[in-house]
Amino acid sequence: MFNTRQILTISAFSAALLSTAVYAQNAAIVNGKPIPKAQLDKLIQKSNQLDNPQVRDQGREMLVTRELILQEANNRGITQKESVRDQLEQSKMGVLIAAVFEDFVEREGVTEAELKAAYEQVKGQYTGKEYHVEHILVENEADAKALTAQIKAGGNFAQIAKEKSKDPGSAPNGGDLGWVSDKALVPEFSKAMVQLKKGQITDKPVKTQYGWHIIKMDDIRDVKAPSMEEIKDQLKQMITADQNWQKAKFSELMQKLRAKAKIQ
Repeated sequence: MFNTRQILTISAFSAALLSTAVYAQNAAIVNGKPIPKAQLDKLIQKSNQLDNPQVRDQGREMLVTRELILQEANNRGITQKESVRDQLEQSKMGVLIAAVFEDFVEREGVTEAELKAAYEQVKGQYTGKEYHVEHILVENEADAKALTAQIKAGGNFAQIAKEKSKDPGSAPNGGDLGWVSDKALVPEFSKAMVQLKKGQITDKPVKTQYGWHIIKMDDIRDVKAPSMEEIKDQLKQMITADQNWQKAKFSELMQKLRAKAKIQ
């Protein structure tokens, strides 16, 4: 049989275990009101930093602040004031209206005809040429001229680019910049590049703010527009961001709701 001292020790130990279990499942307990750990996880899950102690502490403090304000509002009887209740109801309705409209847009708001019209508009922007180019970047004109002569005498452009080019992005790839638009490059580079034919390199080094360039044209092609399916999500975002479209669609939503409602 246990004596009184042992019983008290066991009781204290059990209480400690229970307290630990309670705190383990709660992010905090504010004036006896628990804030579940799941609520904290939900708050910070969008940050993808559930295991970051600093983010968890910030989230916990936010939840504690909310609970303190809520408790104080109840203690002062503020939540029973008609003006406050009206504002809360208006806020609730605002959230519901936005959620219903968002769901309507997601399910049936953007028509195929609207997508096609937006696609034709966007597709028209894909004009002109794009260029597959390589380049070698060096610090001074003399080096650029020497390398140009070496290449024209039969030197391997890609190998020289790997060994001599100062461009950390393209040098490991033999100076390859991939397919680029003339509008995406600095003017001096673009001006020289568009004058080259397939297989040509610049006769003279081209100076830009980055240094001196030797440019080689690998290929030229017409800019090709992506298919509608490839940019469907971007088209939807473009359409639904238009305020006039939003107003028209909300009006359409309300007409549909009224048409099937029984209003007396």
